[in-house]
Amino acid sequence: MSYRSLFLLICLCSFLPDTIRSQEKADPEFAARMQWFKDAKLGIFIHWGIYAVDGIDESWSFYNGYLSYEDYMKQLNGFTAKNYDPDYWADLIQKSGAKYTVLTTKHHDGVALWDTEQSDLNVVDKTPAGRDLVAPFVDAIRKRDLKMGLYYSLLDWSDPNYPNFTRNQKRYENDPAKWDRFVKFNFGQLRELSTRFKPDLYWFDGDWEQSAEKWKAAALRDSLRHWSPSVILNSRLQGYGDYATPEQGLPIVPPSEPYWELCMTTNDSWGYQYNDHNFKTVNQVIRIFIDCLSMGGNLLLDIGPKADGTIPSEQVEILEGLGRWTKKHQDAIYGTEAGIPPGHYYGPTTLSKDKTMLYLFVPHRPNGPLVVKGLKNKINRIWVLGNGTKLSHKIVGKAYWSSVPGLCYIDLPEEALDPEVTVLAVLLDGPVELYRERGQVIESN
Repeated sequence: MSYRSLFLLICLCSFLPDTIRSQEKADPEFAARMQWFKDAKLGIFIHWGIYAVDGIDESWSFYNGYLSYEDYMKQLNGFTAKNYDPDYWADLIQKSGAKYTVLTTKHHDGVALWDTEQSDLNVVDKTPAGRDLVAPFVDAIRKRDLKMGLYYSLLDWSDPNYPNFTRNQKRYENDPAKWDRFVKFNFGQLRELSTRFKPDLYWFDGDWEQSAEKWKAAALRDSLRHWSPSVILNSRLQGYGDYATPEQGLPIVPPSEPYWELCMTTNDSWGYQYNDHNFKTVNQVIRIFIDCLSMGGNLLLDIGPKADGTIPSEQVEILEGLGRWTKKHQDAIYGTEAGIPPGHYYGPTTLSKDKTMLYLFVPHRPNGPLVVKGLKNKINRIWVLGNGTKLSHKIVGKAYWSSVPGLCYIDLPEEALDPEVTVLAVLLDGPVELYRERGQVIESN
């Protein structure tokens, strides 16, 4: 079947009821496709584009009128990528403990980082970089057995066939011929990315400007599956994605989607901005990460390389510090499940897949013993992860006549503490069982 025939056929299926989407997510094949993502826990986001030249907001700076479109596009002349070292990037990502990465192939400004045949607005034709920047990074990531994700903006404020240009300017209100050309352009670029790079994940953005029907979201999803059958999609496809993507703000309760990731910057900016020095500490990043883990989610932590391809030293330090911690505590991170409900322990927790191992994260220097409440299981052993120190515990307040478990107190010596966050491994006598009732009173005779 030709690409044109396939496109026309799947466009007939541009709408799927919510019930059908729900059925798809209940399919065992869907769970199998999502398994690597669920187990990975940590990814690194990379926002790299011409906006790094002047260190300004990616795409939004011209859209919101902070500068003219013409001045924004002058940055094409300064995007050299002369110090771009994809192997160093991949090594740093691997050392951080991340199991996947997501690279911006094209932001809302329409500038493509690969040698696209759909437009000459790309770094090969329009910048001093003069070469495809996606291909060597994909190769470097594959060599390290990491998963590769590609960010792609569905909207394109530079394309003459796209209706929106800036916040106050539109190219047109209703022009089906132009819109059809733009949809074919999107499909064409995504076909290139899919067939050339075979990504494990697509990270879409910009879907809010149009409806699912306008984007032909169902048809697009089917095309992506045709080109890369195992690919997974983030939520920003107007309801046709596979997992939720809360942004910047850490959820207090987990999203309703069974799979999710928090995307978050290392400072306050996605791309490189030389005047943004408000970097999070390694400790802050780790504590946000363990909150995601305890709720069964992932963290996608962002870095923004400079226009020459170097990664800011502050971001290198964060990734290296994060890597020291993840390497030491990997058993409590990768392949784990969401932990026990809040209230049983004063801090984040995770569980092994068979739920016989409970991991307790200690983000503070404890003032006395740690306590676990409502644990019905017998504890076989407790030790400090990455340290091996065995710990003693004591059950307090267990009444012989009551089914309410006692309080489990765990002594954690000062010398066993990790400089950032300590993790304890608690081996149970079976899958975790918790007392979730309201308590009992003794019956009178």
